[in-house]
Amino acid sequence: MGKGLGVGGKVSEGAVDTPAIETRNLRKVYGETVAVDDLTLQVERGEVFGFLGPNGAGKTTTVKMLLGLVYPTGGQAQVLGHRPGDPAVMGRIGFLPEHFRFPPWLTAWGFLDFHARLYHMPAEERKRRIPELLDRVGLGDRASTRLGEFSKGMMQRIGLAQALLNRPDVVFLDEPTSGLDPLGRREVRDLIRELRAEGVTVFLNSHFLSEVEVTCDRVAILKGGRVVRAGTLEDLTAGVLEVEIRATGLTPDLVAGLSRWGRVVSQDGARLTLALEDEDVLPAIAECLVQGGAHLYALTPRPPSLEELFVRIMQEEAAP
Repeated sequence: MGKGLGVGGKVSEGAVDTPAIETRNLRKVYGETVAVDDLTLQVERGEVFGFLGPNGAGKTTTVKMLLGLVYPTGGQAQVLGHRPGDPAVMGRIGFLPEHFRFPPWLTAWGFLDFHARLYHMPAEERKRRIPELLDRVGLGDRASTRLGEFSKGMMQRIGLAQALLNRPDVVFLDEPTSGLDPLGRREVRDLIRELRAEGVTVFLNSHFLSEVEVTCDRVAILKGGRVVRAGTLEDLTAGVLEVEIRATGLTPDLVAGLSRWGRVVSQDGARLTLALEDEDVLPAIAECLVQGGAHLYALTPRPPSLEELFVRIMQEEAAP
């Protein structure tokens, strides 16, 4: 992917001191199914916000309500200071859905040109903007190729170009790296960082938690339609420390004895992970291992990854 995706010095309409996205007690019920329940969020302008949760947690329903595609059962929501779906704000929003169906008979250029016309983009601007975007998403040499000939990864790239066509103030990306190889995922991460540097708010939903971890300023974790945790990664891991132990001779009795200092998170042969509350116990753990007959090769404290934290939170929420 190339360069030059800026917001073009555009000055946003509306009060810039309002949050980019705000919900209060947002709720959506389908029959007897509660898809979203009492959802309260605030996403600041220029922030990359990760929206996480297992399948069926209510993430897609929330995004659809924020876009005005689904009406809430209760509560309130605003995007850029306007109600979702307000024509005054829709032209300032970009959206890449997780599941999309683009017309296979259109070429890449024709597809972007069609959407640019919907934005009432002048012809001269379309001539500049479309090749700029095609280059940016790595499709500069595919302008005349029909979308029906695109691979899944290429379709994902043209979808990203479409989401950024109008130089949005807020862009919703639902699984933006689906179908992309590791290089493509890295390019998307770089793109998101560039958007943040330009003041664009990015609302990101992704199952690649390692990418969310290195990209997002804050995250909210959703389960059963409710936010169960929210904050920066540092906020979410406050008071949680893990130590990775690499040692041989880790007998069941020796492992059980370590529980006096922490909880065993996982064990894979000679590698064991303990969750601790205080790193001051590390010398005692090392002494216990050596005196117990283990051969200690490494004892490495580290905060848990977002993926580990996510799994732990899901397990805690599932516990009675």
